[in-house]
Amino acid sequence: TLWILAGVVLAGAVQDMIILFLSTRRNGASLGEMIRREMGSVAGIIALVGIMAILIILLAVLGMVVVKALIGSPWGVFTLAATIPIALFMGVYLRYIRPGKVGEISVIGFAMLMFALLYGQTVAAHPYWGQVFNLDGKTLTLWLMGYGFIASVLPVWLLLAPRDYLSTFLKIGTIIGLAIGILVVNPPLLMPAATPFIDGTGPVFSGSLFPFLFITIACGAVSGFHALVSSGTTPKMIDNEGHVRPIGYGAMLVESFVAIMALIAACVLDPGVYFALNSGPAVIGTTVESAAAAISSWGFVVTPEALSQLANDMGEGSILSRTGGAPTFAVGMAHILSQAMGGGAMMAFWYHFAILFEALFILTTLDAGTRVCRFLMQDLLGTAVPAMKDTNNLFANLIATSLVVSGWGYFLYQGVSDPFGGINTLWALFGISNQMLAGIALILATVALVRMGRGRLALVPAVPAAWVLLITLIAGWQKLFSEIPAIGFLSHADVFSAAIARGEILAPATTMVQMQSVLFNDRINAFMTAFFMVIVVAMVFFAIKTIRQSLNNPDAAKLVPAQEYA
Repeated sequence: TLWILAGVVLAGAVQDMIILFLSTRRNGASLGEMIRREMGSVAGIIALVGIMAILIILLAVLGMVVVKALIGSPWGVFTLAATIPIALFMGVYLRYIRPGKVGEISVIGFAMLMFALLYGQTVAAHPYWGQVFNLDGKTLTLWLMGYGFIASVLPVWLLLAPRDYLSTFLKIGTIIGLAIGILVVNPPLLMPAATPFIDGTGPVFSGSLFPFLFITIACGAVSGFHALVSSGTTPKMIDNEGHVRPIGYGAMLVESFVAIMALIAACVLDPGVYFALNSGPAVIGTTVESAAAAISSWGFVVTPEALSQLANDMGEGSILSRTGGAPTFAVGMAHILSQAMGGGAMMAFWYHFAILFEALFILTTLDAGTRVCRFLMQDLLGTAVPAMKDTNNLFANLIATSLVVSGWGYFLYQGVSDPFGGINTLWALFGISNQMLAGIALILATVALVRMGRGRLALVPAVPAAWVLLITLIAGWQKLFSEIPAIGFLSHADVFSAAIARGEILAPATTMVQMQSVLFNDRINAFMTAFFMVIVVAMVFFAIKTIRQSLNNPDAAKLVPAQEYA
């Protein structure tokens, strides 16, 4: 809680607002373009490559959250899939059938969305269609990759804009409803303030409280992804600079508010249920009996009957190992809202309503992020082949989109196939990359303010930049070189490499192919962590160099941003 509150006020909202301001003053320049202009072309190219790689990891983990929430959930899969034809209909309706009738299509679209949510229960219970929409993780991954590709290539007005607009009603309504529900129900927090796992040996995440707390809880405190949207995109949609503060700083405060509610939703659950939801099958097994036995041995007593009953209440076949956070939030939200409205009979509805809310929330990020990453990829490819920079060139769009989707799709598939559950492995990489991107954005903010002759104000982004970079570099170092296999990628790879040499299969792997997969993934993750650390160190070097030049020659350093970027 303290990190969420302090992080958003001192770092997250500061980053969002300053980057939005700088991009607005620079004719909507992207983050990479501003780095190139402020710190030089070499720094710009390094930043472009680094930002694109970081974004691919972010998209992969966001996709994994959706996949983990929908595995074995035909109700959830049907409802989410139904939003695509609904959005297409809304786009065509506004474009050709009834242009300008926004209110009209809003009512129609929202009614169709609620019908899809309610009808999803009927689909799930159907002997044929229930099986059609009952998908495993690998199948969901392939469908999600296909969606990401199509959404990035189609015109914005046809799919992205109407679906994002439709999901806005759901987001705002859910946030307000959950806030009211928490106030009305006033549920007790069942999770203790501290557990025995505070030493970093827990079943959900490995690593000590410092530094891993600060990369595990990311988006509610500070998120580097926001810098990509605050630059390039949002500046082109605001009317004047007076909107920068409420959009940049204010919206991030609202996200922090959502993070606090998500924390409450998790903490109102029985600790045994929480660990059943978030522990991988390698830790608790795959049956309610094995899960109850393992979790109870940790001191959090839960019975097999309680776990089975909860799955029935939620309209799911199982709630075990639903890692990723989304199912935990959904169960907590269903627990709160069912007490405020409808009672136990409404638990399944509220659970799937929450899943729909989260999945739409994340998919809007996934499709927009894929499109942004496609633009970055075209810029990068355009340095070698100028024609690739043309965003109106369909061939260039298809090539760049294919590369981007293949990138995040690989890491997503890796996580879904991982015997350890994926989240335990990839979330640390996600947190490190996301916070490193925030550090890069705050470095840019510091350099830009110094070059604008606002050196005293530069301390505002410089202090959180130093903190964010410190914790991410320490976390990255530990993920690389820790001798504890549960933490260090390389030490974990050494354990599996030695076992492979002996011809031994280590749990939770069941085949030698899975052993090889774990080994390869560990080495890939180690490489990506080292790569991100090198990018950040390079950004710090160029930032210090630029600031020194500016301080030594302040008159030459001062810029008129609007003219410079014209």
